[in-house]
Order: sequence, then structure tokens, then C-alpha cells
Amino acid sequence: MNTVSQRPEFFELHNGSKSPLPFSAVEYERRLAALRQLIADRGLRAVLLTSMHNVAYYSGFLYCSFGRPYACIVTETGCTTISANIDLGQPWRRSYGDNLIYTDWKRDNYWRAVNHVLPATDLVGIEGDHLTLAARQKMESLNSSLQAEDISNDIMALRMIKSAEEITLIKGGARIADIGGAAVRDAIHAGAREIDVAMAGRDAMELAIARDYPDSEIRNTWVWFQSGINTDGAHNPVTTRQLAPGDILSLNTFPMISGYYTALERTLFLEQVDPASLQIWQANVEAHELGLSLIKPGARCSDICAEINAHFAALDLLQYRTFGYGHSFGVLSHYYGREAGLELREDINTVLEPNMVVSMEPMLTIPEGQPGAGGYREHDILVLTENGSENITRFPYGPDHNVISR
Repeated sequence: MNTVSQRPEFFELHNGSKSPLPFSAVEYERRLAALRQLIADRGLRAVLLTSMHNVAYYSGFLYCSFGRPYACIVTETGCTTISANIDLGQPWRRSYGDNLIYTDWKRDNYWRAVNHVLPATDLVGIEGDHLTLAARQKMESLNSSLQAEDISNDIMALRMIKSAEEITLIKGGARIADIGGAAVRDAIHAGAREIDVAMAGRDAMELAIARDYPDSEIRNTWVWFQSGINTDGAHNPVTTRQLAPGDILSLNTFPMISGYYTALERTLFLEQVDPASLQIWQANVEAHELGLSLIKPGARCSDICAEINAHFAALDLLQYRTFGYGHSFGVLSHYYGREAGLELREDINTVLEPNMVVSMEPMLTIPEGQPGAGGYREHDILVLTENGSENITRFPYGPDHNVISR
């Protein structure tokens, strides 16, 4: 008997029962209805979603790739996740809709599963900013009738306006970020290592997520806590550097709830702050407060950036700015996802609308060897309302609150 020929290329398996998802069925249907309207407007037959953020946004399933491809296929009537056999039933339990599992005993079974869901489809929308050239070539070689059209920017635009359910979850994340910040602040003392302080913040946030979101998958929450020269980059990793009196510190907490990212970022000093550092810190706090005042419906991202640039230029500090002044929130993380059309930068002309969610996070970095050396950053999250914005970050900022004495 040839047992190999009897092994399936793909199959369905409903192992257990459906798990609670981050959002209601009404919310997922709202998202799918908007995507299906896009499908109709663009003359498509289906959309092949391949990124972690879009698969999670439309199905609730946040995959763990580990080098394997995943997908969510949305048609006029269906929503089907494509997952690897190594995950077995978990993707079906965590998916809003159907699931098809592909096996790895035969090369290209992933694409056979995709083509099974798209048997008579010709024009398909894809994420051109995620699907690799090799993957697209493979897709077209295995289905000669299929034509791909990049709709990644259109899909991103749909995600930029948050629903009431999303905003509720984001507010919960901001609250937990503050919990992590308090734990980080309490763990700071001379001689502590960056990793020790970071672990205190991460543990506090994961415990809070487990308490307040018991049906969620607990993963991906992290802390970047930097000190001294390590503060020069916003995304510098945690080290074993020991804290010393006079150090500039950067507190960054990132709770992840069902793929939804929130953040708290603050500048602190240990025990004392020298006059040059205090001057830079205060200038950045002023920029932060200016930026907070500019976040409102009708404001253009590039115009907000220009006003903060002018503030720093007047102080001869603009050359020390390291990145844009804020960005959108939603399904994103430090290793997947981004809503690049909603960032506070010179080259982004998006106009802010109610129910968008953005950060205000100016950062200055003074190089080592100069007075006030180090990286200074404050970060709040704002929800756009009909007439203004709501700041959902509560952790205090500035020299009056964040010079830590033990």
C-alpha cells in the first residue's frame, strides 16, 4: 500500500469548539462588509491577505509564522484562514469563519490550499507590501488564470478608522501600559540592571492582561528600558547595564492584547538631572505639549509636523530630532504591522478624522560627549473625537514627576 499517496495535501479539522475572539461577531461582519465593498469597487473576486496584521484584523487569528506562510481569503460570501498543520486546531478555534489546514509532506501544499478556496477566481487583491516576489511568482505559476492586484494601501485606509470596540480595547491597553510604567518606576534604583527593571514592567502587564482579558492569548507584551548611552535609539534592546546616579533613563512599556499595540514612553533621570540635560528635557516636554494641542479633526499630519519642527528649530534643536512625531495604533507590533498612511511626518498629508488613534511622541537625541547627552522621549496616545481628542495616557511626564530618588 502506498501510504504517502493517501496523505492529504490539505484538510479541515474542527478540534474543540470556537474560542472567544477579541471582538464581537457584529464587529467582524462590519470589517468584512467594508472589505467586500472594496472588492466590488475594484472589480475583484477575492482578497488574499497574507500579513499577520490583516489576517488578524479580518479573522481574529494572529498566526505564528516560524517561516511558514499563512493567509486569510475573503470572497463575496466567505472568510477562510489558511494555516499550517503544525498548529492543528488552534487557527480554526481562533478564526471568525472557516479554516483550511495544509500539510508539509509535499512542496507547495500551501498554494494548493489557497487555490482550493479560489477555484474560479481570476482577479485577486493582494498585499503588495507583504507578498514577496518569490511567493507571487509561485502563486501565478500554479494558477495561470489568476491575476493579482495590489490593494495594500486601500486595506490600510480601512484599518485607520477605529470602531467603538477597537477604541475600548485600545483604552484598556493604554491603562495596562500605565500599570507597567508604575512597576518600572518602582523597580528603578542605583545598581539595578536594565533587564531587571524591564522584567518587572513586563510581569506586571502580563498579570494585568491575564486578569482583565482572561480569554485572550497571552503573548508578545514587552518592555524596552534603556539607560545612559543606550537611550540614544527609540528601539534599542534591553541590556544588563547597571543604573548609576545621574543616568538618563527611557521607560517604554508595550502591552499586547490580541495583536493590538499600545505604548507608554517616558524620560526619567536617576536621583539628579544636570542643568544641560534639564534644558533639553524641558524643550522636548514643550514640544510634546504643543503636539498634544494640535491633535484634532481636520489637522493635517504634515502640518502638525511642521509646527513642532518650527519649535525645535527656534531652539536650535531640530538637528537632534530622530523620527516622526507620532503614528497610528491598532493591529501592529515591533515585528509586524504598520499604518504608514497615518504618521506625523513631513511626507504624510493625511487629514485627521474622528475615531483615528494616534500618538504624540517627540524625541531628541544628543550625541555622547555633548552637554545633555542621551535620548529624550515622551509618548501619549490620543483618540480623535468629533471636536478634539482624548488623551488616554495617564502616567505623568516631565522633570516634576520623573526624577527618581531612592
